Amino acid sequence: MAVEMGLWRAEGGQLSRIVPVSIGLESQLEGYIESDPSVLGEPLLVIGRQVPTAHGGFVDLLALDETGSLHVIELKRDKTPRDVAAQTLDYGSWAATLGRSDIDNIFATYRPGLALEEAFADRFGDTLPEEVNTAQEFTIVAASVDNATERIVRFLNEDFDVPINVVFFRHFQDNGSSYIARSWLVDQSEQAKSSISAISRKNKTREPWNGSDWYVSFGEEPTGRQWVDGMKYGFVSGGGGKRYSQTLKNLPIGARVFAYIPKIGYVGVGTVAGEAQRYDQSTLLVNGAERQLRELDLSGNYRHEGDESDDNAEWVVPVEWIRAVPQAQAVRKTGLFANQNTATRLRNQFTIEHVTAAFGLDS
Repeated sequence: MAVEMGLWRAEGGQLSRIVPVSIGLESQLEGYIESDPSVLGEPLLVIGRQVPTAHGGFVDLLALDETGSLHVIELKRDKTPRDVAAQTLDYGSWAATLGRSDIDNIFATYRPGLALEEAFADRFGDTLPEEVNTAQEFTIVAASVDNATERIVRFLNEDFDVPINVVFFRHFQDNGSSYIARSWLVDQSEQAKSSISAISRKNKTREPWNGSDWYVSFGEEPTGRQWVDGMKYGFVSGGGGKRYSQTLKNLPIGARVFAYIPKIGYVGVGTVAGEAQRYDQSTLLVNGAERQLRELDLSGNYRHEGDESDDNAEWVVPVEWIRAVPQAQAVRKTGLFANQNTATRLRNQFTIEHVTAAFGLDS
């Protein structure tokens, strides 16, 4: 059944219905949504408007949500019932083929001079996921739709879990003020958040890895590890639980690491000089001589309760710093990569380029 929205003015104990005005609404909706895409019911980052496809059409709006899923937003305008659903799915099938570089290029055309990572961080207060466009959602925007379009959308959504829906907007005017009301054809709380071939596209949608760069989180603690030690003696470390140290053991000798202090910024770029070792067994090259780390003059504490077990011990990886700076000189910028893992492959080219430039290094 088609959605009917009504608006009444309550005045003096009586209700007066306000009649919707359709003139000009659909021509204005694209601009309304672009200026505030949250009008569609969730925070979105618009990445393109009137985006040309590979098949001769133009997508009205493309947007990312906070998970990195891609939203294809198509306005009904004067399309026929057959066209509005078919065109949305056609554009969706094209959008599903977009890789990370395609997404970057679309956004660069839409917002020249602004990195997608920065815009994403500004919009959602979080780092852009390594993988984007692993799923898509399709939204038809309309003041009204005919029974055929409604039937097609419900059939796809409710019977086959295709994430397609219609959002209705009605325009009301009352005593010189304008109002926009919104409702959905399929209840959003029941709509399946289907992922279309997400696993098969996993490698395509992430940025390629250059095979050498790694991100390392140097998690400072008030009574634990301290960056001044890592900077002075050349190491990164993590521990106090297997999940904090396990990924450090993946760092290969010769890899380039970008050291990051959570909530502070990037403080060092260096080359892995040895394999991970327990803190109480680790040795470092200091002034040309091998020294036991535990015998050095350290500001931090690297022992943990129960660290007789390897899983609870602090693990240390020696690093030859190419450039390392104190916390006060940490490199910070909206959109730089950050991750909860102690060590992970660094694919984010925006971060690599910005940090190496800030440190005066060649990328």
